Amino acid sequence: MQIKQEDIRRAKTNFGIIGNNSELNLAIERALKVADTDLSVLITGDSGVGKEAIPKVIHHFSGRRSEKYIAVNCGSIPEGTLESELFGHVKGSFTGAESDRNGYFETANKGTIFLDEVGELPLTTQAKLLRVLETGEFLKMGSSTVQKTDVRIIAATNIDFEQNIKKGKFRKDLFYRISSVPISLPPLRERGDDIHLLFRKFSADFSEKTRRESLVLSDDAIDALKRYAWPGNIRELKNLVERISILETKRSIDADTLYNYLPSSATTQMPILFSKEMDTQHASGLSEREILYKILFELKDDVTRLKEMVFNAQNLSDDDGRNFSSADYNAGALLDYSRVADRELSEQRYDKNMLDIVSRDAYHADEIEDALNLDDHEKALIIKALKKHDGKRAPAAKDLGISDRTLYRKIDRYGIKL
Repeated sequence: MQIKQEDIRRAKTNFGIIGNNSELNLAIERALKVADTDLSVLITGDSGVGKEAIPKVIHHFSGRRSEKYIAVNCGSIPEGTLESELFGHVKGSFTGAESDRNGYFETANKGTIFLDEVGELPLTTQAKLLRVLETGEFLKMGSSTVQKTDVRIIAATNIDFEQNIKKGKFRKDLFYRISSVPISLPPLRERGDDIHLLFRKFSADFSEKTRRESLVLSDDAIDALKRYAWPGNIRELKNLVERISILETKRSIDADTLYNYLPSSATTQMPILFSKEMDTQHASGLSEREILYKILFELKDDVTRLKEMVFNAQNLSDDDGRNFSSADYNAGALLDYSRVADRELSEQRYDKNMLDIVSRDAYHADEIEDALNLDDHEKALIIKALKKHDGKRAPAAKDLGISDRTLYRKIDRYGIKL
């Protein structure tokens, strides 16, 4: 079946799907292709990426569109009542069952059932769901009469099925039945320009609801949105928009304002922590040179630990009669590795556009200690962090990117007096 771009646009418009990301478009295209079949579909993706929109697209463009569509959040229904909700019960089947009740599979006959968070189903319910998928048959709780249903099942999850199957938490046979056609949705952090489009959409919607002006982002704020990792995905972005809309009086939002609403531990997809304090445009704590020293300290510590491992391995004795040939081999391998690490550290080079501080010729393995005086710089950096936090070690350690225990050890090593 050939899917046209117009079909994808129409699906987006009908169900409020915002964005032009290629992976998102591929997911919608696959949903449209599978819609006219009765195959089971498994939608995967991080929590909050908008998985609930895809089953609606599939149902709307299927031959079942005129029948019922029921969405069930398997994780929000107590285990004791879940079976009754799905398959129904007869009067007297359990305490409180004062009358017969039809379950979702009976109610949605000829239609579609969307099982969100399907990975949360208990094993007993998984067995009954498998029977429905294989034969279309089920039993109401407390009944011995087999009933038939013709239901299209679409499931969604954010769990790792492979791990859950290994742990015995999810049936492998059920997994293969519900995942006839897999559809994966990308996380928000991978959707680039879509993030700003979604921000504008949520801002316009909230503006219409509250009769406030829409928010407008500056260029640096848009860049900050794209750099943030969005662990909560679309749900987190929507909450952020509504929070800023309520609490900010100005409608033009720059990066400084945006940072105030991002978590203090906010991270980007870059290898360096991203927060208001760590942004080099706004840094009041560490300079670029100090960040470089931090990276070098960590590399130096790794090399030191490797050398200690080599030393310990080489000094093993065979007094108890054991064969240490493997230890000798490992010691040699570690020694080679530590030499490579020393050499890589001495030749470490950084992108000129990012730090523009050092060059390859500035480092040599035999003079890195003397040339940079790393111990002196590390001590100075620790003192600076402690002064910044009035001698409080926990926040100082967090600022330095090391554990409290490591900070205590270094304070003792350098004889720092608080």
